[in-house]
Amino acid sequence: MLNIILCGAPGSGKGTQSDLIVKKYGLQHLSTGDALRAEIKSGSELGKEIGELIAGGNLVPDHKMIHLIARYLDNLSEDCKGVIFDGFPRTVAQAEALELLLERRNMKAVLLDLFVEEDEVIKRLLNRGKTSGRADDNYETIKKRLQVYQTETKPVCTYYLHRHNYFAINGNYSMEDTFCQIDNILKLAQK
Repeated sequence: MLNIILCGAPGSGKGTQSDLIVKKYGLQHLSTGDALRAEIKSGSELGKEIGELIAGGNLVPDHKMIHLIARYLDNLSEDCKGVIFDGFPRTVAQAEALELLLERRNMKAVLLDLFVEEDEVIKRLLNRGKTSGRADDNYETIKKRLQVYQTETKPVCTYYLHRHNYFAINGNYSMEDTFCQIDNILKLAQK
């Protein structure tokens, strides 16, 4: 089973690259961002709490995210070819918890780190905000999200680097060129 953790700053192209990976490799795509936005849209108390956290550029508490991931893994079909974790783990504690969840299910994952220059990320997110209507795609919140990414999530890359299942991807290129890098790595990972 091919399990992939896509890591990168907001706007680095995780969702776009996930779609391309799903299309080529037939993996399940778990976008925690989409799952959280769906919960917000439901109007539940949990959704309201999550909405306030996200609108402020903050992370959702680990225990809520880990419970969501465990439930997802337990409901995978037997013919599942693998999972793309998009937006999780965002902290080293979440990475450690994910590794335990995967080990208990005889699974492993590789981390693909999509690096994009900060100016390009800001430009992408501001452009996305013009068309998506997402409240968190404004300059002030983007800067806070990038700061949170650098302090909370970027250390996850170091965690996986030390576990020898880390691969750096230059996401400053076109969508196609970025995917070509990913495709070459995944071909090797499957061997």
